[in-house]
Amino acid sequence: MAYDAVKMKDWQISEAAEENMPTPDEWREKLNLQKDEIIPYGRVCKLDFMKIIERLKNKKDGKYIEVTAITPTPLGEGKSTTSCGLMEGMGKRGLNVGGALRQPSGGPTMNIKGTAAGGGNALLIPMTEFSMGLTGDINDIMNAHNLAMVALTARMQHERNYDDEQLARLTKMRRLNINPTRVEMGWIIDFCAQSLRNIIIGLGGRMDGFTMQSKFGIAVSSELMAMLSIVRDLADMRERMDNITLAFDKKGNPVTTGDLEVGGAMTAWMRNTINPTLMCTAEYQPCMVHAGPFANIAVGQSSIIADRIGLKMFDYHITESGFAADIGFEKFWNVKCRYSGLKPHVSVLTTTIRALKMHGGGPRVVAGIPLPEAYNKEDLGLLEKGLPNMLHLIGVIRKSGINPVVCINCFHTDTKAEIALVKKAAEAAGARCAVSTHWADGGDGALELADAVKDACEEENEFKFLYPQEMKLRDRVAMIAKEVYGADGVSWAADVEAKAKRFESDPKYDEYATMMVKTHLSLTHDPTLKGVPKGWTLPIRDVLIYSGAKFLCPCAGTITLMPGTSSSPAFRKVDIDVKTGKVTGLF
Repeated sequence: MAYDAVKMKDWQISEAAEENMPTPDEWREKLNLQKDEIIPYGRVCKLDFMKIIERLKNKKDGKYIEVTAITPTPLGEGKSTTSCGLMEGMGKRGLNVGGALRQPSGGPTMNIKGTAAGGGNALLIPMTEFSMGLTGDINDIMNAHNLAMVALTARMQHERNYDDEQLARLTKMRRLNINPTRVEMGWIIDFCAQSLRNIIIGLGGRMDGFTMQSKFGIAVSSELMAMLSIVRDLADMRERMDNITLAFDKKGNPVTTGDLEVGGAMTAWMRNTINPTLMCTAEYQPCMVHAGPFANIAVGQSSIIADRIGLKMFDYHITESGFAADIGFEKFWNVKCRYSGLKPHVSVLTTTIRALKMHGGGPRVVAGIPLPEAYNKEDLGLLEKGLPNMLHLIGVIRKSGINPVVCINCFHTDTKAEIALVKKAAEAAGARCAVSTHWADGGDGALELADAVKDACEEENEFKFLYPQEMKLRDRVAMIAKEVYGADGVSWAADVEAKAKRFESDPKYDEYATMMVKTHLSLTHDPTLKGVPKGWTLPIRDVLIYSGAKFLCPCAGTITLMPGTSSSPAFRKVDIDVKTGKVTGLF
């Protein structure tokens, strides 16, 4: 049944739907799993990835469906809501459907964004568990990541306090001569804590650590989270764990987790993270939650592992890419699919009338502030001016050979004339287009979308990558800038171009993924430029290296790995009913 999404808060809908949520034993029967393939964690459960993939290794994969979006407003355009609504709509059609979404960070949950659990009648349940730690994956990643920093800083202290003979006798390791000004890694915490962006550690005496400048990032920015999203299995994770660059020595050589012999213990901390957590939509379609990497410096996807078993378990498997199609879909296309070897059948481009009006020149949209009135009344002229953003991103998806389906994620203020205008433009560009009211109506509101996606899945496509693996870094960046973003070209800072040339001269970096870093609020590097800007050049101001994940990250602009908490954060509304123990106020 659909709940009154206008009158009820998301946490209230979740609470009502949870009354009939399947138990782990019921999930085992419903999904045809073996008894030892499901691992209960209270009201949810984990799936034993290695056992399931081994048993189903010869089973034919289902249809692979990706959900992305047009360039969003700061409020987002409902990719998670659309993913859940599509699962519900296909479920209403009697199809064997499931999906995989990212795990949210506690930082945005307690700040402005909220839980990222979808919304209305198209959300994931149980919402409280989803929003507040789930089965502990982020906590395990924090422990593993911070253990690497413990190993590094302790080693720096011991190398300062002991001579070579004492060091060899006490640690059984050689001197690493770590350069304290070139420590690349920092600490992590799963909150938005701007006061921890730049810190000094090791104050006190010689036994209180090594005094130096350090930093914190938010947990989901950790390289370990990026690794969890792209590894194929536990062996792959263990191999990568020894290759993470923590710092550089005084000669400029990398100091890795392998050098500190900490990779094994880090993997031990993360042993349970390899298994996806099983949740469901408010209408009880199964959905795995696994990994939650940043969508700017990392791949911004749920895991390859979840997709691998989802395609074996379901006839239709839905996965979501973070941010808009110029970032999330591009990384799904050229990174995730290359690593996984999986071929998608269709991409759903989530579109809203309000975002298109913003791209047409509408007033500024600010998270936490009521939407300006211009977005709540019909304005066909403003809407038409914003259509090029959607048309550009339809074109990007078509370049991959994938069949696009535009989903108009409807709000109650959208008019029939506005919807008709968007639908006509999308279909003229060669995309299917469906109107969906899943937020208000759940699966019943997503039947048109479900039918369009099912039809698109039946068509053969000629999926192809944008660039070959052997293409060099600067050429890859130029191609992405021109073909995906619409730039005229790329400008490199002199020292950064020299760094890029060094990467290009070493064949080992040919296998590294190119992970572009830029704002999600524009096709360009400038978040204030809306629509489809013309006559601009993409500036590259740094290239970050993540040697465990095997990412090279060209940065178009500045980036912080630690967001800040706003002046009116969400945690002010979160509380607990002391009689029942239930959490209230999540959204």
